[in-house]
Amino acid sequence: MTHELHITDLAVGDGKTVVKGALITTHYTGWLADGTVFDSSHSRGKPFQCVIGTGRVIKGWDLGLMGMQVGGKRALKVPAHLAYGERSMGAHITPNSDLTFEIELLEVLTRDD
Repeated sequence: MTHELHITDLAVGDGKTVVKGALITTHYTGWLADGTVFDSSHSRGKPFQCVIGTGRVIKGWDLGLMGMQVGGKRALKVPAHLAYGERSMGAHITPNSDLTFEIELLEVLTRDD
């Protein structure tokens, strides 16, 4: 994998757009480079919420979800330096792991809401 973030729109939404500092609600699945699923909000049965663009999540998400619209689905191929870098995370993510995510955007809340 290269050192660049790869963003692929699988479905383009027509709802509210992700902006820096927004609270977003997503359903996602994450895979290791060998195809192993390491995390999925679907298997937990509840969506994942986070504030985007402010360093609360991995950099690949902060960069890769900007401009996405509610109702959309996006695939992100995140090189290790935009994921967890040289850190291990949980039982499955070893240092310098490249990660792939499929993310469905359910809701965007901004300060104006």
